[in-house]
Amino acid sequence: MTDPSAAGPVDRYLEVGLRLGRHLDGLVDAYFGPEDLARRVEDEPRRELPALVDDIRALLADLDAGDGELDAGRRRWLRAQAAGLHTAARQLAGEKVAFLDEVESCYGVRPAFVDHDVLAEAHRRLDGALPGSGPLAERYDTWRTSHLMSRQQLTIAVHTLAEAFRERTAASFGLPDGEHVEFELVSDQPWSGFNYYEGGLRSRVAINTDLPVASTAIGHLIAHEAYPGHHTEHCRKEVGLVRARHQMEEAIFLVGTPQCLLAEGLADVALEALLGPGNEPQIAELLHPLGVRYDTEVVAAVASAGEALSSVRGNAALLLHDRQRPEEEAVAELERWALLSHERALKSISFLTHPTWRAYIFCYTEGMPLCRRFVAGDPARFERLLTEQFVPADLAAA
Repeated sequence: MTDPSAAGPVDRYLEVGLRLGRHLDGLVDAYFGPEDLARRVEDEPRRELPALVDDIRALLADLDAGDGELDAGRRRWLRAQAAGLHTAARQLAGEKVAFLDEVESCYGVRPAFVDHDVLAEAHRRLDGALPGSGPLAERYDTWRTSHLMSRQQLTIAVHTLAEAFRERTAASFGLPDGEHVEFELVSDQPWSGFNYYEGGLRSRVAINTDLPVASTAIGHLIAHEAYPGHHTEHCRKEVGLVRARHQMEEAIFLVGTPQCLLAEGLADVALEALLGPGNEPQIAELLHPLGVRYDTEVVAAVASAGEALSSVRGNAALLLHDRQRPEEEAVAELERWALLSHERALKSISFLTHPTWRAYIFCYTEGMPLCRRFVAGDPARFERLLTEQFVPADLAAA
């Protein structure tokens, strides 16, 4: 094993990320950095967690001290990333970290419980948008169920939207030659969709079919995971930062770091960045020829009224991990305020209680509004998110 202090800060960051990933499955979301470094870490005895905590602490101290190798912006970015890894390592080593402190250290934000009055107002707006009469939760579930796609419809819709979004992304934001996305349908996962970036400008996007996918969500899913979301960001940064500028820290993507919050935030605003707000008619033009139901006007009204309901997942996480409430209470929160069926609420809980993902929900609930405020409808600002290094505080101050 090499002396950690003998390597430069970027190599040390790659090493501690890969070493920590051997202790927590899923922590290393993507890696396309130096193969010899990855082989060396894989072949060495697994480094003990207390030693990793010390390694990351030393890296943080050296980044704070500064050196001539990195400019201030890269040091700041690396420090934010290393702080998240330090928290993850401490927890894996057995240290108790308060949940809000965990979220803030890992993701650069400190979330608050969304008041039920805010959600009640969203319910009132949703009540006016949904057709029919009767209890709101039943009408919402009935309406959503009416838009569920068969597996065959889903497969065709995925490829139709992906090709259309790819062409639009290339024209609006640019795509490097040779990039490619492979889509697959999977099951038995805690998430709805996942981008596996393999390096070399290639991604594999998995769509979970444990619960049927609705036509109302498919446009967002394709934009989020592929064009112009995760896949596009990975490709642009591989070409522009890793290859052109040799910023090898971008060759690893690590869960539990601010990198994730900004990636999820930009992916959640990707559809409106690509097609503009009120993009439902454009989605309908792509889906209707496929025989897929998509009630354009109602979808638009429901989307506007129901956006606040996504924050309920954050409330459920806070109930579980900050307030130490039982799972039954978090399920009830999701059913009452997010209007989820019991089955979907339980699926959400499986994500919120997964050791890798329990704090990750705030990458969505906090990342999307942060990135939306930064972009402010300006395509050039969205392209900056695709191509530049930021920490959450940069966007908050912009």
